Parts: sequence; structure tokens; C-alpha cells
Amino acid sequence: MNKQKRTEIFRRLRDNNPEPTTELEYSTPFELLVAVTLSAQATDVGVNKATARLFPKANTPVAILALGEEGLKDYIKTIGLYNSKAKHIIQACQILVDQFDSVVPDNRKDLESLPGVGRKTANVILNTAFGQPTMAVDTHIYRVSNRTKIAPGKTVLDVEKKLLRLVPKEFLKDAHHWLILHGRYICKARKPLCNKCIIVDLCEYKDKNLD
Repeated sequence: MNKQKRTEIFRRLRDNNPEPTTELEYSTPFELLVAVTLSAQATDVGVNKATARLFPKANTPVAILALGEEGLKDYIKTIGLYNSKAKHIIQACQILVDQFDSVVPDNRKDLESLPGVGRKTANVILNTAFGQPTMAVDTHIYRVSNRTKIAPGKTVLDVEKKLLRLVPKEFLKDAHHWLILHGRYICKARKPLCNKCIIVDLCEYKDKNLD
């Protein structure tokens, strides 16, 4: 895919949604950290239902530590893998209190030192909470990048590095959100909705579903 086509793809995505953001509901970097940790193998809708109950009660590291691991589980038990997620969140809260004055760090090294925070989660927080031009490649972004040929790669890290290199700088901060939303609602895994796609003429997928 050439630069001109790639630029036009992101121009259309931007025109269609000028200020994209995560569908996770949060109001602080810490709330986002908790929500993203809970979102692994879970839907944003499911996470939002749980955090709508949790955050009014506890939305700081100190407050969640006061709940304790079992207390936290009561709020998140509707979410898959809630036992391990509760453990990681409690451990992360303790580290935030002990080492970071209860403030979520704004750099990858410190974020990835927190239990339950891998590269993708760190990228989401750096991008969404702190406005840094990172690329959190999930299944949607991986699929869209390969299917459209915007940034094909054999691994998640390959796709991340290619996107960071190939997406025009003016679109880089929001590209992660546009690609996720496009994959979630249009370029679906089993049956892409090519007849509703605003970049269908630019996409290089060979088996377009135009019915």
C-alpha cells in the first residue's frame, strides 16, 4: 500500500470521527488503568457495568487497597478472569502507593513494572490518558492492519512497529482508536461489512463482502 492511499484512509476515518476515544468509561488515569486491566478477554460494555459500581466506592489506589482483594472481587466478579485480575490490581495499587505516590506513571518502563500491565495495556494508557502517539495493537487492529494491508505483519509487535512507522504523523495520536472502532463495527472478523465501509475503495483485501 502506498503512502497516498494510506493517508487518504486515515483522512476519511478522521473526517468520520474527529475525536475518537476509548469506549471504556473513566475519569482519571488510575480509573483507566483499572478499566484496561479488567478489559482483557472481556467486553468494554461488561467492564463499564462493573466499574460503574466500583468507582463511586473506590477509585484511587488507597481506596481499592482498603477494599482488599476479596472486597474488590465482589465488584468485578461478572468479568472473566476476575480472580487473577483482582490480585493484579491490588498488587499494582500497592506499588503505586509505595513507589509512585499513588500517581499512575506516564512512561512505559514504570507502567510495565505494574502487575497485570503488559505492552498493550501500557500503550492504551500512554495514548488515551497521556496523549502519547502509541499503538495498542489488539485483535481488531491486528486484523484490520493485515486485511486492508495498511500495515501487514506476522506478529502483534510487527504490526505495532509498522503502524508507528507508516501512519502519517498527523494521524498517529488517534489512529489506534480509529482502527479499533473500524475493526469492532465494520471490518469484523467473520464477515466484514464492506458495503458500509468508508474506505472500501482503498482497502486491498481481496475477498470483499459487498453483498
